[in-house]
Amino acid sequence: MRDRTAIRPGAGPSRPRAGHAGVRSAGRAAQRVARLSSGLSESGLSEGCGRMGRMSRESREPEDGGSAEELPEYAERVLEVAELIPSGRVMTYGDVAEWLEEGGPRQVGRVMALYGGAVPWWRVVRADGVLLPGHELRALDHYREEGTPLREAARSAEGHVPRIDMARARWDGGGQDHGR
Repeated sequence: MRDRTAIRPGAGPSRPRAGHAGVRSAGRAAQRVARLSSGLSESGLSEGCGRMGRMSRESREPEDGGSAEELPEYAERVLEVAELIPSGRVMTYGDVAEWLEEGGPRQVGRVMALYGGAVPWWRVVRADGVLLPGHELRALDHYREEGTPLREAARSAEGHVPRIDMARARWDGGGQDHGR
């Protein structure tokens, strides 16, 4: 696995440096790999949180004979960003990709679908604030527990599930918790 100091946040003074986590972060990474290896996260979710995550563990085995427990470098970086998002705040898939200065929303979504169960997956969301299909109620429980700003659903909305209030809940990656 790559050293945590390899995360290069985008330019700008408001972005926190992730490389100062030291040994504690390495321990979290090892715990995350162990949870992924078992196929379940601490919340009981399978490692795949979306439609794309329904691959068997065997189909993700590396072809070069490497360790199945080692996460791809990009996946590790995406999961590290997800862990940095404060309680009650969210980042979009595109925000995470922009923060990393690599990939795009689809690549981040793919990582979250395959490995997101090991981190606070509910904090990485769609840009329109719609809750993750198939996990709406579980995510809603987390949002209410953390005090994430929500917008009530219109009566015409299917299932009357609220959306995230993106104007108030979106986190810019800065050290201060603006706008709450």
